[in-house]
Amino acid sequence: MIAPRLFPFAEVWWFYAIFTLLIAALLAIDLGVFHKEAHRVSMREATTWAVVWVGVALLFNVGLYFWSVSFLSAHPPAGLTIEEAAKRTAMEFLAGYVVEYSLSVDNLFVFVVVMNYFRIPPELRHRVLFLGILAALVFRGVFVIIGAALLQFQWIVWVLGLFLVVTGVRVMTGDESDQIDPETNWAMKLLRKVLPVTPQFHGDSFFVREGSRLLATPLFVALMFLNIVDTVFAVDSVPAIFGLTNEPLVVFTSNMFAILGLRNLYFLLAGAVDVFHLLKYGLGIVLCFVGLKMTLLTWLMNGHVPIGPSLGFILAVLVISIAGSLLYPKRTPI
Repeated sequence: MIAPRLFPFAEVWWFYAIFTLLIAALLAIDLGVFHKEAHRVSMREATTWAVVWVGVALLFNVGLYFWSVSFLSAHPPAGLTIEEAAKRTAMEFLAGYVVEYSLSVDNLFVFVVVMNYFRIPPELRHRVLFLGILAALVFRGVFVIIGAALLQFQWIVWVLGLFLVVTGVRVMTGDESDQIDPETNWAMKLLRKVLPVTPQFHGDSFFVREGSRLLATPLFVALMFLNIVDTVFAVDSVPAIFGLTNEPLVVFTSNMFAILGLRNLYFLLAGAVDVFHLLKYGLGIVLCFVGLKMTLLTWLMNGHVPIGPSLGFILAVLVISIAGSLLYPKRTPI
């Protein structure tokens, strides 16, 4: 049985609207003020902004808790005290943020391959990532809407749960050669047939006109491919967060904040693709756990798996996989 939602859209639509405006304002400030000029992003700058975005997400988490107390005081939850419901909401946001942010690390490794494949100059990568992340925010919003509608049906919950378990096993057992290849991807082949592409870069332009022909630059092709990659990964990540919470509001906000920090995380991890070689096992275990939480564990525990122990388990698995990667570096073939 699916538990009733604490924050029905009809009651909190204004919260979604204000939050969307907040995200738009943060993006406008980021691009229009702090990253107005194209430049090579240093490790120090990337680290600073990564910390800033995580800090903003944690501040929002605190604000979400107090707002939940206020909202639920006027709309008392059934079967829970206001304090318990608000605490659970805040914990679910944190768990969703951690899972989405962690799964995004795997996405970023693919982004590194794509940027290198298209030979995007370092000073232009920020622009491609920014617009790619802007598109990702829109697509994730659509996925959340679809997921919220579909997960009203119990059988779909079980299907998605089993899908996450299978995906987790594939992540752990998959070979690096399984990654999406820009050269053989069907969408990229179709794009090149429909839209002529010039092999040269033209500054930060996505299109250039040669005579009467409008040509796409490699910058635009890379942007389109990043969007394709993110859409594929969203099929895993959005159901994973729905496995931790039944609240679309929590899924939406945690997803948005996790995506906001991806650009700076990319520049931090660009040179460390092989360092966290054990992380895929941690991510695979997390996906399997969330899939089991949606299905078997929920059934065994009469419909509710405590979010506190779930978050603790997820954090422990990720910390162990990261620490193991650092303690036991990947061996390079002689």
